[in-house]
Amino acid sequence: MTDPAPEPGHVLTRVALGAGLWVVLVTAAGGLLAAVGGWSPWVGWPVAVLAAAGSVAAVRGLPGVRVGAGAAAAMVALVAGFAVYAGVTHSEHVLPRRDAASNLQAAVSLAATHERVVPVDPSVIGGPGPLERGDVTVQSAAFYQVGSPASPAVQPQFLLAPAVVYGYGVWVGGPPLAQWLPAVVMALVLLVVGLFAAHLAGPWWGVAATGLTAVLFPVLNVARGTYSEQLALLTLAGGLLAVTLAVGRVGRPVERLAVLGGVLVGGTGLARVDALREVLLLVPFLAVGAALGHRWVRPAALGLVASSVVAWALALGLSYRYLGDIHASLLPLAAIAVVVLAGSVAGLWLWRRGRRLPAALTGRLPGAVAALTLAVGVGLWTRPWWMTVRQDPSDPGAVYVAGMQRRQGLPVDGGRTYAEHTVDWLSWYVGWVALVVALLALAALLRRAFRALDDGRLVPWAPVLVVAVGSTVLTLLRPGITPDHPWADRRLLIMLPFVVVLVVVAAAWAARRLTASGRRWGTPLVAVVTVLAVGVPAVLATWPFRGVGVERGSLAAARDVCAVLEPDDVVLGIDGRASSEWPQTVRGMCGRPFFVATTPVRKDPHRLAALVAEVARGAASSGHRLVVLAADGPEAIEGLGLTPRSVVDIRFPEEEHALDRPPRRTDLGGVRVSVAEVPAR
Repeated sequence: MTDPAPEPGHVLTRVALGAGLWVVLVTAAGGLLAAVGGWSPWVGWPVAVLAAAGSVAAVRGLPGVRVGAGAAAAMVALVAGFAVYAGVTHSEHVLPRRDAASNLQAAVSLAATHERVVPVDPSVIGGPGPLERGDVTVQSAAFYQVGSPASPAVQPQFLLAPAVVYGYGVWVGGPPLAQWLPAVVMALVLLVVGLFAAHLAGPWWGVAATGLTAVLFPVLNVARGTYSEQLALLTLAGGLLAVTLAVGRVGRPVERLAVLGGVLVGGTGLARVDALREVLLLVPFLAVGAALGHRWVRPAALGLVASSVVAWALALGLSYRYLGDIHASLLPLAAIAVVVLAGSVAGLWLWRRGRRLPAALTGRLPGAVAALTLAVGVGLWTRPWWMTVRQDPSDPGAVYVAGMQRRQGLPVDGGRTYAEHTVDWLSWYVGWVALVVALLALAALLRRAFRALDDGRLVPWAPVLVVAVGSTVLTLLRPGITPDHPWADRRLLIMLPFVVVLVVVAAAWAARRLTASGRRWGTPLVAVVTVLAVGVPAVLATWPFRGVGVERGSLAAARDVCAVLEPDDVVLGIDGRASSEWPQTVRGMCGRPFFVATTPVRKDPHRLAALVAEVARGAASSGHRLVVLAADGPEAIEGLGLTPRSVVDIRFPEEEHALDRPPRRTDLGGVRVSVAEVPAR
């Protein structure tokens, strides 16, 4: 007698969890091998196959979310359609202006060189002299110079997961294929969101959550670029789903679910540093589970610790310059980690020794938590009326904000972070009705969760509630990003799906109440109202950007620049954009050495001319030819007495930059590149 076919919902759950585990496994292996220069296709593809086999084995037979065939088919159709649409309309983030392009160039570099930190040979410019004097650097936007002037190297800024995962696309079809992969990853994230909603509210409500999340502009915008957020969301949401499914169950599959959940949540740190926040938020929940005697807590904790250790070891070893740059944010987070861990352990120790809160207090706690939730929500909403959040006006981000304020006709106050408006940011994409309903639903769910806890029970959806609520509040208080929309909207990618799920849960509750009272039209009516309440604001915000993504033509521009360079050319960037956007592009996509004249040299025409002549002689002495590259215009080349050759001059749409409102259109950007050969004299 053969085993019955698994339920469709179980299959979808295993696909989503397996995909997240694959990301963690290949990134961990890729990081370890890239540290020693061994991440070649001959190694990477077997690792991918082994990771896939291991992921399939890990999720085989696991329980999943109950979703029938019809709802499962609808969910798959939605996520597949989203992947195709977002992929076809993807942006071409190639030149490192934003994180997406930086991640793409890191993927190109890793795929081509097989190592994370790539050495640069200074002998091609005659030796390390210019580097030692500080006249030349190999550093550029999102790529650090590390090592000594005699033995410099280039270290990418961000963490490993985007470079490893998107690097597979580079190996198969170059950067164009790599730029399709983010859409596929985000589609898997939508699948997890739908499964969560189905688990909480019912299968067809899960379909509704999938569709409503898919039309949110920040979700689509990130899916069009090689960002890290979708990779982090896949592992984080998948891990929380696994832990949710483990709560309340017993047996070996539950232990595997728990381990998998811990590995996925901790493994989120392979994609984003701020994932430490979500790890911390899960720790108190694990302590409560341990106090109540749940057997899944130990395997979940082991998985969480193991993957977190690997993630942070790789970050410290291969992205230490980046961690040093953001230490002002990391150190408080690390201090909070110590406090949370110590508090959780102390609370568990006291519990096991019979210490309990007074019954009168625990009985009132559910209502108090619900009231506090409403108060915090109202407080965050009203912040613009009584608070203006500022940062150090000398911070580089503040200088950038001041420039934006001048261009947009706003009062110039570069120190403003606009963080008091974060609830407004949410309203731009889901509307105020959805936010009010979500807040009420959140208060009700927290009240229910604490009531169950007072009875010695954990509700299954407690882990996602704890992590999502904590992450949402912390991000609303301090988004930690330059308030440049749609750039800043990436910070909303945990909150927005959470709001959608809360609204869907509230809608399902209302529909059940109406149906139970004999009103059969209740469910269709509530469904229509929900779709309109969330969908209309979402579609209105997304509609102006329904066409293709931004910076289309950047890949062709990079190919044109590569085409004019000879095999023995060495390139020197001599103006601002050339020194920021093109060094890693030329190194990675063209395979040519690229050095940058430092800012003090570029500002002094005599020093720049002397440096160019020196580097040209050094290049010639080692059998190379120096080519200077300008991207602000040909004037820098003309100032050297050389004749510029125009290589690229294109215009394309780019993101509109807005501070006090949502983006409504695209701006016109472009690329202009001129080069000139420098004869040795």
